[in-house]
Amino acid sequence: MNDRRESDSRVVPAKPVNKAEESAAELVEGRRLDKGNTSQQTACRTQSRDVSASSALERVRQVAAKDRAAKFTALLHHVDVDRLREAYRALSPKAAAGVDGETWESYGQNLEENLKDLHARVQRGAYRAKPSRRVYIPKADGRLRPLGIAALQDKIVQRAVVEVLNAIYETDFLGFSYGFRPGRGPHDALDALAVAIEDRKVNWVLDLDFRDFFTSLDHSWLLKFLEHRIADQRVLRLIQKWLRAGVIEDGRWTASGEGSPQGATASPLLANVYLHYVFDLWVQQWRGRHARGEVIAVRYADDAVLGFQHHSDAERFRRHLERRLTKFGLALNTEKTRLVRFGRYAAQQQAERGLGKPETFDFLGFTHYCAKRRDGHFAVRRRTIKKRMAAKLKQVKASLMARRHLPIEEQGRWLGSVVRGYLAYYSVPGNIHQASAFRRQVIRHWRRALRRRSQKTRLNWQRMRALADRYLPRARYTHPWPDQRFAARTQVRSPVR
Repeated sequence: MNDRRESDSRVVPAKPVNKAEESAAELVEGRRLDKGNTSQQTACRTQSRDVSASSALERVRQVAAKDRAAKFTALLHHVDVDRLREAYRALSPKAAAGVDGETWESYGQNLEENLKDLHARVQRGAYRAKPSRRVYIPKADGRLRPLGIAALQDKIVQRAVVEVLNAIYETDFLGFSYGFRPGRGPHDALDALAVAIEDRKVNWVLDLDFRDFFTSLDHSWLLKFLEHRIADQRVLRLIQKWLRAGVIEDGRWTASGEGSPQGATASPLLANVYLHYVFDLWVQQWRGRHARGEVIAVRYADDAVLGFQHHSDAERFRRHLERRLTKFGLALNTEKTRLVRFGRYAAQQQAERGLGKPETFDFLGFTHYCAKRRDGHFAVRRRTIKKRMAAKLKQVKASLMARRHLPIEEQGRWLGSVVRGYLAYYSVPGNIHQASAFRRQVIRHWRRALRRRSQKTRLNWQRMRALADRYLPRARYTHPWPDQRFAARTQVRSPVR
């Protein structure tokens, strides 16, 4: 065991797991896309701090990668004052306060003493997590999504612990898992999905939606999953404190016997760990043992899309998945989970049956549909989900009316940042018309709000277009074609390239 201690975190060896051969779909998904990303969130005050902190977590990562069954018994010492400080600095200064009302600015007025006190309480076990403050935000379908706003000190500790745990779990998570991971984003998942459907034998797409996933996590199962890798009881107790802290809504405290609050810093990692054992590893095993044809998978948090060569495989997979999810306290949303004919032969097969155009499916804000390139080859194209655009425009309209009496320059700067952020996400190849339509509708809402400031306004369309050109960026492609970016990101590391 002496060789294990060079990791700066003691580990308990376990029987090695036989490594199965990677399937063709796994190769397309880019198994080693995560390599080198585990330390990206580490920011340091000095060069020496940067080297020591990064090298310490790098040793943890190396041991985790070398022995996939090793258990780490000493991790909490990595959560030192320096790491807590960088976690604090990484938080948004404008984020809403938790139940204690502590803001980023007020905490920073006596930062070093606050961090030393927090560190001491964490190390000796005296730290107590505060309940989350429950708020609701509107969803595109008109419903409200519950969010839990954690207290500032909880955000700091959670972020520091997540950084340490990422060094372990980034070596475990599979290639088709993209949500809330260092160095990965939604457009990486979108690229992988488009490339997989275009390059592989995909004729059917299963669009999965988990019902109330974040509120349905079983705490006992989650802790069992964590114990596969984490044997440091102090870290496990910290996670249990966050899970059991409960929520406060309308001044009343409610216990949380299951689930993890959306909005908490640790929730994405805990959700990924849960689905890694419940879903990802099982999918990898299922397509190797039960599938007759090819199966591809892409998951982003609790949104997942799978592609199948055969309809029978898709139907059997769904039945088996429903039984498996029941065992772990989860279920599919039957209203949103859909199996659609999709792929290079979908248009031809639909026409032969007199069924019109192939069906579409939604994923990460985009409606995916079958199309053809100029050379006649099949391609996956994407456009903004209509409900998403309508909901965003409704929100912009309401905000403009509330701001209509502010100086035009202030309105323009705010509205420019909104449009810029929207276009940065949705300006993908093939979607430029929808992105331009969003900008045009924003201009109409802005003109209407400005004209309501006075009955004697002289704001004609010529002046309005001049204002728009001054403050609002025009729609242009901000993303390359999926196959180009996917190839650039996976070259050298992927066996396919």
